[in-house]
Amino acid sequence: MINLTVTGVLILLLIAGICGAIGRSVAGGTQGGFLVSIVVGFLGALVGSSIAHALHLPALWTVIVDRHPFPILWSIVGAAVFVALVHLVSGGFSRRRYS
Repeated sequence: MINLTVTGVLILLLIAGICGAIGRSVAGGTQGGFLVSIVVGFLGALVGSSIAHALHLPALWTVIVDRHPFPILWSIVGAAVFVALVHLVSGGFSRRRYS
């Protein structure tokens, strides 16, 4: 069971939001505000950690909040990959010129 204090949850939300915002800006951005950045940051942490684990890469820039690690670098990388995949699936990268 994960035991987090209210302060720990707020800190994790802030860190995930910042990581998600950086990942969104690296991958071309998405619509939405800071709440979307928080979701993208947490999803990015899952995706990025999975990629790092599969490639046997070390955990870099990890922050410990309430004795729980949060991978900063892999969250940003995972968020960028996630947003890029969303753009690819939804056609967000295509810039059509109409004459």
